[in-house]
Amino acid sequence: MIHSLAVVDPKAKIGENVEIGPFSTIYGDVEIGDGTQIGPNVTIFDGARIGQNCKIFPGAVISANPQDLKYKGEETCTYIGNNTTIRECVTINKGTSESMETRIGDNCLIMAYCHIAHDCQVGDFSIFSNNTTLAGHVIIGKHVILSGMTAFHQFTHVGDYAFIAGGTMVRKDIPPFIKVAREPASFIGLNSIGLERRGFSSEKIEELQNIYRILYGQNKNNTQAVEAILEEIKPSPERDAVVNFVKNSERGIVKGLK
Repeated sequence: MIHSLAVVDPKAKIGENVEIGPFSTIYGDVEIGDGTQIGPNVTIFDGARIGQNCKIFPGAVISANPQDLKYKGEETCTYIGNNTTIRECVTINKGTSESMETRIGDNCLIMAYCHIAHDCQVGDFSIFSNNTTLAGHVIIGKHVILSGMTAFHQFTHVGDYAFIAGGTMVRKDIPPFIKVAREPASFIGLNSIGLERRGFSSEKIEELQNIYRILYGQNKNNTQAVEAILEEIKPSPERDAVVNFVKNSERGIVKGLK
């Protein structure tokens, strides 16, 4: 149902059983999947591609122009996956010519007042608590939990299954499977409770504990730690995920507690 007080451009592609509340504005170059619910006072600009069964709450602004001086009006997109919930007053900017898109995965929960800037990539099943802020080009893995009022420097990366505590200022990359907190942002342990909840076995969690003991607990630099992990830990997808993340980090990874 489209409310009579909503403004929907006739060129917009609206799926079946879509609800659009009063005073919402949908621009022409927009696609909205079946079963999505859009509350009152939502603005969805050109370039938005929204999946099925999403819920977008009042005050959200999707696919606005990037807050980036290099943006020159090129046609870029914002992709929102299926079954994703976007709460009140969230702002998600479209991409720039750098990657041409901003992308949010499936089954995500983006809580109130979050900001996701241009060219960010957010993996499936991630949860952003209130007032989380991502600068441009940030990459967030799948099953990541960001607690309230966390803020990210541009181009930072966060690996899968990571947990970041509230109020953390993230300036370095965060490897997968770990917890990060304090100032400056630091490794404070394996995200063991989160991994248990996601079905990781006790044996797999112990393997990851051993990997991170080498990386953070043996006074090795990253190159030495990676060599030791490859030598001492049997091959597995999780081991390789950690090793590849550390080897490919351009900003460097967060340090351990001192």
